[in-house]
Amino acid sequence: MQRLQISVPAQPFKYEILVGRGILSAAGREIRRRLGRQVQRLALISNKKVSNLYGPLVVESLEASGFQISSWLMGDGERYKSLKTVETALQFLSEHGIERTDGLVGLGGGVTGDLAGFAAAMYLRGISFVQIPTTLVSQVDASIGGKVGVNLSSGKNRAGAFHQPDVVIADLETLKTLPARELTAGWCECIKQGAIGSRKLFKQTVDYLSQTEGERMAVSSQLEHLIAAHGAFKASIVRADVRESPERTDPRSRRILNFGHTVGHALEELTGYRRFRHGEAVGWGMLLAGELSKNLGLLDQSELELLRAGIRLCGPLPAAEDIDVDAILSAVTRDKKRARGQVQWVLLERIGRPRMVNGKEIDVNSLRTSIRDILQKRNDE
Repeated sequence: MQRLQISVPAQPFKYEILVGRGILSAAGREIRRRLGRQVQRLALISNKKVSNLYGPLVVESLEASGFQISSWLMGDGERYKSLKTVETALQFLSEHGIERTDGLVGLGGGVTGDLAGFAAAMYLRGISFVQIPTTLVSQVDASIGGKVGVNLSSGKNRAGAFHQPDVVIADLETLKTLPARELTAGWCECIKQGAIGSRKLFKQTVDYLSQTEGERMAVSSQLEHLIAAHGAFKASIVRADVRESPERTDPRSRRILNFGHTVGHALEELTGYRRFRHGEAVGWGMLLAGELSKNLGLLDQSELELLRAGIRLCGPLPAAEDIDVDAILSAVTRDKKRARGQVQWVLLERIGRPRMVNGKEIDVNSLRTSIRDILQKRNDE
């Protein structure tokens, strides 16, 4: 078994992200090592699709390490990331007698991890939590950093908490079973992290995508090191800004992780969380943020072309030209990242150099034109 370990000192916690091939069979041993002997029962939250693929292996590993397991399956999809689903999850934990000394495991993608983590944060004012991410998006981003929560009718991730996991176990073998669109969504998140992280990470990601373009997901040492590099980047941002301070606007604020998310979240909301995978919406959001960066004189055209080329390598994005531009602008004004009544945009000065820009510095008519121009272009042009 090969794995890479990344320490995430998020006060008052310090946990590890394990990245490797074929490590689900060792999940019980790794979780036992971190939770200790006092934890006897674990609740496992997943969805039907993921549970059918990996549930038996994970449960067998957990039981072999002495844990008693109670499993509950939630619906599959962003629309199930709701307070109603959380209430059902909390009722399940209560009915199965989960106590403060017990724990909860989230097995699945970002939706499952967010909801399971939020339930763990709320139940009995907080119980131990383990992330076992099975999608590319969740392995490089969603499972790291302790942000958990659900959507409200007024917008995405409006109800949430910071609840750090005790360990993250990312088995790359799970990526082999992902459909093409899930991979596209994940690679868009990787391009996002490279674009705001460093030229080295961006190039490492683009080089991998260029070399494997058109191929099925191949689990290799190269992929292992790439996923670990993305995890290390996310961990470095979390380490420096655990709770995303609203006062920070520097290039290593946790808020830079929202690059592409302002319009991305609006697209998800306006289509009822049914048309776009999260990463796909972020792909469109990055294209718009890049265009804005160029129009404001921040980003050179050559850098914008690098960003566009990286997004194209991720795969085709769902059509978005039919979505009303004024509706997008309205949704953007409700963005949860507002500060003092203004939307805070994450833009680029160059690949690897993000910049926070106050919404009052962006002309609304120019923004409307940019959104229309970007969404009406096919992303494969």
